[in-house]
Amino acid sequence: MATLDHQVFEQIQQRLDEETARKDEIRQIVRDLDRTARIQIAYLNRIHADPTGPVPTVDFEPLRELLQTLDKLVPETQYYKYCDLWRGTLQQILFLVAFSTYLKHERVPTIAEFQDALELKVDIQNELLGLHIPYEDVLQSFISVANELSRLAVNSVTSGDYDRPRRISSFVKDLMAGFQLLNLKNDNLRKRFDSLKYDLKRIEEVVYDVSLRGLTRQ
Repeated sequence: MATLDHQVFEQIQQRLDEETARKDEIRQIVRDLDRTARIQIAYLNRIHADPTGPVPTVDFEPLRELLQTLDKLVPETQYYKYCDLWRGTLQQILFLVAFSTYLKHERVPTIAEFQDALELKVDIQNELLGLHIPYEDVLQSFISVANELSRLAVNSVTSGDYDRPRRISSFVKDLMAGFQLLNLKNDNLRKRFDSLKYDLKRIEEVVYDVSLRGLTRQ
């Protein structure tokens, strides 16, 4: 009579334990990443309190170090097995890069600038292994910048900068035109793109109100 070989179950349990331990390690790094990113975003958001003042300088080094640690934990061929654990946090970090770039140069970052800031490759062709930046998340960061700019337009007027909302409006229109060139397959990304219309509407209302009051430069 054949007996059940419990060694198979022992081997499976060992793999399950290893998997649990790896996920716990990843979650801890992601918590550290999330906390670090939130601190930097809060620091950058000081621009809303003083839109005409200097742009706060973001320190990306702690984020780079944590991302490198995360990269070492993720098996090269298993990115999509674990990516849901850090996707939201990575999108926050990309927003940090994108918004700080806009505040300095009034444009979004290039692919090279994203890569240099975080020392991660952007995956345009969906072919990279290991930890990387999906192109969809780059697009998400652009939309997040537009969301933030609708708030900055209002705060700029409150601070007496009546020309900035017009420049913001021009930028968001250009951003929308760029998105309209894309055939978006990602449902979440497509829904967020729709929010650009509402952001632009809010910004244009600010521009209209400023123009109506005769506060813009002629």
